[in-house]
Amino acid sequence: MPDSHERALRALERRGRLRALQPRSGIDFSSNDYLGLAASPELAQAVAVALDRGVPVGAGGSRLLRGNDPEHEALEAEAASFFSAESCLYFGGGFLANYALFATLPTRGDLVVHDALIHASVIDGMRAGKATVAPAAHNDAQSFDDAITRWRAAGGTGRPWIAVESLYSMDGDQAPLADLIAVARRHDGMLVVDEAHATGVLGPEGRGLAHALEGAPDVISLHTCGKALGASGALLLAPRLIRDFLVNRSRPFIYATAPSPLMAAAVRAALDLVRRDAGRRQRLASLVAFAGRELERRCAIAPSGSHIQPVILGTDERAVSVAKALVAEGFDVRAVRPPTVPEGSARLRISLTLNAGEPATARLLDTLAAVLQRVPA
Repeated sequence: MPDSHERALRALERRGRLRALQPRSGIDFSSNDYLGLAASPELAQAVAVALDRGVPVGAGGSRLLRGNDPEHEALEAEAASFFSAESCLYFGGGFLANYALFATLPTRGDLVVHDALIHASVIDGMRAGKATVAPAAHNDAQSFDDAITRWRAAGGTGRPWIAVESLYSMDGDQAPLADLIAVARRHDGMLVVDEAHATGVLGPEGRGLAHALEGAPDVISLHTCGKALGASGALLLAPRLIRDFLVNRSRPFIYATAPSPLMAAAVRAALDLVRRDAGRRQRLASLVAFAGRELERRCAIAPSGSHIQPVILGTDERAVSVAKALVAEGFDVRAVRPPTVPEGSARLRISLTLNAGEPATARLLDTLAAVLQRVPA
């Protein structure tokens, strides 16, 4: 390995930011399996049935070669109907889909205004694209409007694109979508909403926070399948013209082996399950309310109001120390450090899922309160 790589790893270690893969252990407070579907008997049965009817495990090629399976097309048709969009394109993952979208659709002369806390996949896609890029203050619709206005005043003549998440993965707060679509329409722009952490959990039948905007010609949404849906892949919902353009021009789509047809069958089953079974969403909502009350009572920390609860600890060292103490007590809670989050905001990201109920959540918060006393700021 080059010396520069070794030096970089040592520098990360000195700063408390060296990452390493860890096996699963302890009670789940870190996954995105919000509805507990990943290991559910319902999805296991759906996969078994799909195998019995001959659905292949692998696609064998890209979608434009022999890899286009009937399961892919059935999933895209059903997802477009479920989310009330004109069309859908299935990608192998959310990162790939966001990257493909922002590397391909905004063109030279366009502007992409993104929330300051947007996902890394969007950042990387914008870097690969040709449009001008500008950040906007987090969840501040006026900041988006101001960025577009400045760009127009400086001679910008293309189309503005607004990039946001509906529910932010590290803070658990919601985007002001009604205000943002108003900004997009005032400037003849496109609104792109990453619904990754809302899909399956929020909105009617789990259709996300942007459900009222789906199907509009100026809205694109992304629904990942590896979080609440318990499978893998991502569904890009868009006007048919956008879908056709991606099929013809998006290199990450054209040159990638198609997602597993078996996984497409699993996603179809997951969408049907979240549509029919409101009980899972209701149980999760009840758990979120319980955890919020107890977090405030036991730890004096304001709740986020969602299934993603950050505990901001500031320094990398404190976040790592608190996380290690919780792991030692049997809880799977991870420290999240820069550059994933802004400098000075290292944190625990407590994820509430149906894999852990109220008793386990109460024990976690009791332990957290004690650990925070032992590991002061």
